[in-house]
Amino acid sequence: MGDQLTGLFEWLETLSPLYAYAVLLLVAYGENVLPPIPGDMAIVFAGYLVGVGRLNFAVVVLLATIGGVLGFMTMYAAGHRIGVAVLDPKRLRWLPKGKIIQAQQWLHRWGFGVVASNRFLSGLRSVISLTVGMAHMHVWKTTAYATLSAFLWTVLITFAGYKVGENWASVSGYLRAYGWGFLILMVLAAFVQLVYYLRKRRVLDDDAVQVDSPASPEAEESVAS
Repeated sequence: MGDQLTGLFEWLETLSPLYAYAVLLLVAYGENVLPPIPGDMAIVFAGYLVGVGRLNFAVVVLLATIGGVLGFMTMYAAGHRIGVAVLDPKRLRWLPKGKIIQAQQWLHRWGFGVVASNRFLSGLRSVISLTVGMAHMHVWKTTAYATLSAFLWTVLITFAGYKVGENWASVSGYLRAYGWGFLILMVLAAFVQLVYYLRKRRVLDDDAVQVDSPASPEAEESVAS
């Protein structure tokens, strides 16, 4: 973890609980809009502060969940407004177009399941929320699934920070490893589903060819007799 990031958390530790909660809410929101913001580690650190009696577990989870959902829905609204123009190669070049296309493919296969798992996909959260907005998915269902995802993930990493105590910084390595592992599993699952679809499509095409094929002369004579 960088010195600047460590300094940020040391500064956070000096704040009163009220200001610490406010910073946590802003960071949880900002992470979805500006992905470089270390939202997960801020929540882990808040879990550590819960362990030393500075903050309350329920309040940390509540504020981090609210911030995460508001950030997700902000990007949803942006995607809803600009639509497929996001994919124009001449516009918004700073956006990761490849990841957006990948997120579209996931949405096509798993629908709201992608929204429900978005918090567990570190590095793709803002892309997913933007893509969901582009697809004009139902706003209240999106909010509900995003809230569930944010709540479960927040409880998990807050508890991790609470449990490891002063070793909270070590959680960052586990989060990175987890993020890569989960992404690989998603890609493998998509690949397996694609192979299954192609094989099923091939079987159906073969059956259609057999049905459309004209009967052989021998078969016609057999039927006639």
